[in-house]
Parts: sequence; C-alpha cells; structure tokens
Amino acid sequence: MAKACWLCSRPLGRRVEWHHPIPKSRGGRDTVPIHPICHRTLHKTFSNAELAAFGDAVGSIRADPRIGRFIAWIANKEPDFHATTR
Repeated sequence: MAKACWLCSRPLGRRVEWHHPIPKSRGGRDTVPIHPICHRTLHKTFSNAELAAFGDAVGSIRADPRIGRFIAWIANKEPDFHATTR
C-alpha cells in the first residue's frame, strides 16, 4: 500500500480514501490513495470535467493557486488531521 497522499504527499494516516484521477463518470478506473480532507478539497475545487481534463497529472492540479494554498496550509498537519471543507 502506498505510504503518501497522491495530492499533498504527506504520509497517510489511519483513514485513507481512494480517488479516481479520471472520474468514474468519465470512464476512469484507476485509483490513488488520498487523505479524506485532500479528497474533499479536490471535489470542492474542481468539477468532474475539470478533473478528467487533468487526468493523473497531479503536478498540474498542484499548480492551481487554490490547491497550492491548501497544500501549503496542510503541509505541517498530522496525517489524520481533519477540518470542515468549505
């Protein structure tokens, strides 16, 4: 099992979710491990069409200023940190 989150690269905690880089509704089958808070942030930030356009290009997702701010904010949090996603 992977030891780091696909989005933020922090170590994974006890709770791990599986994200489809290409949404299932767009034909995606592959999954990557991700923190629940990172997963929710992705889906709050991007539509399924946008996620499908990114595909598995996580570097492009990280380059988005909204995700960049999120990653900087969460960088020093514990692996199982949770907060409400706005």
